[in-house]
Amino acid sequence: MSHTTATHSDVTFTVGIEEEYLLVSRETRDLVADPPPELLAECERRLTGRASPEFLRSQIEVGTRIHRSMSELRADLSNLRATVAEVAASYGLAPIAASTHPFARWYHQRHTDKDRYTILAQDLQGVVRRLLICGMHVHVGIEDNQLRIDLMNQIAYFLPHLLALSTSSPFWGGEDLGLKSYRLSVFNELPRTGLPEVFESYEEYERHVRVLVQAGLIEDSTKIWWDVRPSARYPTLEMRIADVCTRLDDALTVAALYRCLLRMLYRLRRHNQRWRLYAHMLINENRWRAQRYGFDSGLVDFGKGCVVPYAELLKELLELVKEDAEYLGCQTEVGHAWEILRRGSSAHRQVRTYTEALAAGADSEEALRAVVDRLIRETVQDCAIHSEFAASQAQ
Repeated sequence: MSHTTATHSDVTFTVGIEEEYLLVSRETRDLVADPPPELLAECERRLTGRASPEFLRSQIEVGTRIHRSMSELRADLSNLRATVAEVAASYGLAPIAASTHPFARWYHQRHTDKDRYTILAQDLQGVVRRLLICGMHVHVGIEDNQLRIDLMNQIAYFLPHLLALSTSSPFWGGEDLGLKSYRLSVFNELPRTGLPEVFESYEEYERHVRVLVQAGLIEDSTKIWWDVRPSARYPTLEMRIADVCTRLDDALTVAALYRCLLRMLYRLRRHNQRWRLYAHMLINENRWRAQRYGFDSGLVDFGKGCVVPYAELLKELLELVKEDAEYLGCQTEVGHAWEILRRGSSAHRQVRTYTEALAAGADSEEALRAVVDRLIRETVQDCAIHSEFAASQAQ
């Protein structure tokens, strides 16, 4: 375990993405509480272990390989999405990349029969039974443990900015609850969630984790579900605040921005500079604004002491990471953030679809099914691999 000071060549800034999808019936558009086990087995076989069950049986998780280029990451994630969709279609099902289902009920769902999930269900009771949510986790390779902690402390400031671009959970139980990311409201009920603690060193982080383990509260640090955390399995800093993005292009943008922000903070460090650490009571205000409004009503610029339109903040953000986007080959993906602002996040598009369907004479149930139809199409819309299948789903 290395505790040395990282040099420029030590930090790879490799990137990988984990995404969780909901499985819906193409006939009813509702979640399938108990999909056939053959579906997951076929996905695992075709994706060589990069697909796995999640807490609820109506979910499936995928994870890319480790990549250095965004083009490779795009191809990998495209293949994962399209393959899951193709396999699901043979059973009359479809995956949707959304952090909540527009109308499904959590109490109709069943958790996966695995020891880890059974223990979670017994330990967390009602709060975990409501966990009908999906997220996107972005891993960036930062091999030095001390550097991971230092950058974790600083990147917390930018997490609301990333959340705002990813929002995809405006509905819960058939209602528009007025939040762009209701997923966070559900997830916040679990222990050990939210913004990470600030630590002076990796050793201090380990000591705190050890207290929880020795007290029998958790088995290991995988049970710490902060918005960003040092991965327990990989030499990465794992960003977890984001909703799962319905459009593939949007997911790549959030991942690219996170990756570039970490490299920008690392550049500051190499010049004996750092991003100012703000109190969590302040960052949590922006976290709430991103959860509530997405990017519609701006975030607080703590230096100026006022709310600033998100477009202004994004312009400053892209200028900050310009050098890093060029170095990492992320210019296209980072620049796509403007397109997200132009057409809205998935949450915006879901609400718009629902409202337009009602205006056209649909009742609430029909309008909600129209939202699911859109999610089915958009989940594979940007997938270049398996293009014939993806095109047929987008029609």
